[in-house]
Amino acid sequence: MVLIYVLGAASVLVPAVLIPVVATRWVPAALESRAADRLRVAVAGLTEALGRSGAALVVLFAGMAAVVTICWPLGEALSRLERSVDHPVFDYVHARRADGWADLNSFVTPLGDRYPLKWVTVVAAVGFVLAWRRRRWWIPLIALPMQFVVEQYTQQILALTVDRGHPPADVGTYPSGGCARVLLTFGTIAVLAGLTWKVPRRGRIAIATGLAVLASVEGYTRIYAEKHWLTDVLGGWIFGALLLGVLVLTVLVADGRVRPPVRSANAAPVEVTTTA
Repeated sequence: MVLIYVLGAASVLVPAVLIPVVATRWVPAALESRAADRLRVAVAGLTEALGRSGAALVVLFAGMAAVVTICWPLGEALSRLERSVDHPVFDYVHARRADGWADLNSFVTPLGDRYPLKWVTVVAAVGFVLAWRRRRWWIPLIALPMQFVVEQYTQQILALTVDRGHPPADVGTYPSGGCARVLLTFGTIAVLAGLTWKVPRRGRIAIATGLAVLASVEGYTRIYAEKHWLTDVLGGWIFGALLLGVLVLTVLVADGRVRPPVRSANAAPVEVTTTA
């Protein structure tokens, strides 16, 4: 039973330590990489050809297709671990359930349910529309409900294609929608807040850390409440993070916040000469 409590504490401490390290060391390097600059070149070309709204739609649908392409084989691979990993973890947790801890987890885990997040989405959309009333107010009005719909239907596609079943105590399947919804709903709110107000770098790192802690705790409670297999939760974290990246890029493209691509310093103008 001690191990279960230790893992509960780790679900808070691990992302609280890991995310600031990732944000300060890895993210800046990734943003300056060649792959990131190629993405900026593609976005610039799409925006020039289709405008911001058209480019944002292309980014959204292409990103959704890429997420399905990645998470489909991932789900098939994780489903092969059901007997060797998921069943032993489920049996271990089930045999050591404590009433008080179970009640606490059952109280926390609805944070990732669709019903409460619907109201969070509606209230946040209204608030950001009012905050953006002198600029492109339609972006938060569309972005917040859109993340809710995109997560639901993309998750359903993966659940149908992988079709791996569910734990004996609940109907939760791959990928964990609760983990993905926490990431997408609060992640989209965080991005819109960053575009609305001048949040310092430390503040942005703190927000990202808080988001990761919420998703991590949600995954832990889904396992302890016996709503999901362990690998469902792992898949939900990956699925939610990838889809959040797609939604964030979509919002940035629509608002014209994508940095222009870096032009090569070695590129020299080509001189054309003619001979009579």
